[in-house]
Amino acid sequence: MSEQREIATFAGGCFWCLEAVFQRIKGIKSALPGYAGGTVENPTYEQVCTGKTGHAETIQIKFDPAQISYDELLDIFWHTHNPTTRNRQNNDVGPEYRSVIFYHDEAQHQAALKSKAKFEKEAIYNDPIVTEIIPYTNFYEAEDYHKNYYERHRGQAYCDIIIEPKVKELLAKFGADVKAEYK
Repeated sequence: MSEQREIATFAGGCFWCLEAVFQRIKGIKSALPGYAGGTVENPTYEQVCTGKTGHAETIQIKFDPAQISYDELLDIFWHTHNPTTRNRQNNDVGPEYRSVIFYHDEAQHQAALKSKAKFEKEAIYNDPIVTEIIPYTNFYEAEDYHKNYYERHRGQAYCDIIIEPKVKELLAKFGADVKAEYK
C-alpha cells in the first residue's frame, strides 16, 4: 500500500483530544496535531483561533494498514466527538472546531461516505451528522507546545474534564485495539 494511503487526516474539535485518543491505538505510527482545510499558509494557533483562516484543528495520523484499517480509524473517529454539532465541541466554539474527514484518495473518499451513511442509518445520534468530507489539500503542524498535550498536562482541568473521559470511553469501547503500554 502506498505511503499516502497510510495517512488519515481528521478534525473533530480540539486536537488535544483526538491526539490523546488516536496515539493509544495499536497500529498508529504517529498522531500529530495541526491545522488543515484553510487558506492561510503556516498558520499559528492564534491565527486559527480567530476563525478567519478556514483551518480546523486537525490530527494527522500515520498508520500501519496491516494492523488497523482506514475503516477502523473512521469508526473510532465517529466515537471520539459529536459529529452533529456544527463548529462546536463542548465549550470549544468556532469553525476551527468543526468535524471534517480530509480524504487523501478516492478509496478514502468512498470509505468515508460509506462510514457516514452507516452511522446515519444506525441513528446513533439524535441530530443529523454535519461532518464535512472533503479532499485533503494541506496540513500544517501545530506548535510544539500542542504536541502530546494530554501526556504532559494530566491533572489540568481541561485534561481531567474533557480529554480523560474520551480516553476512558475509548478504552471501554475499543480496548482490544489499544496499545499495550497504555493499558
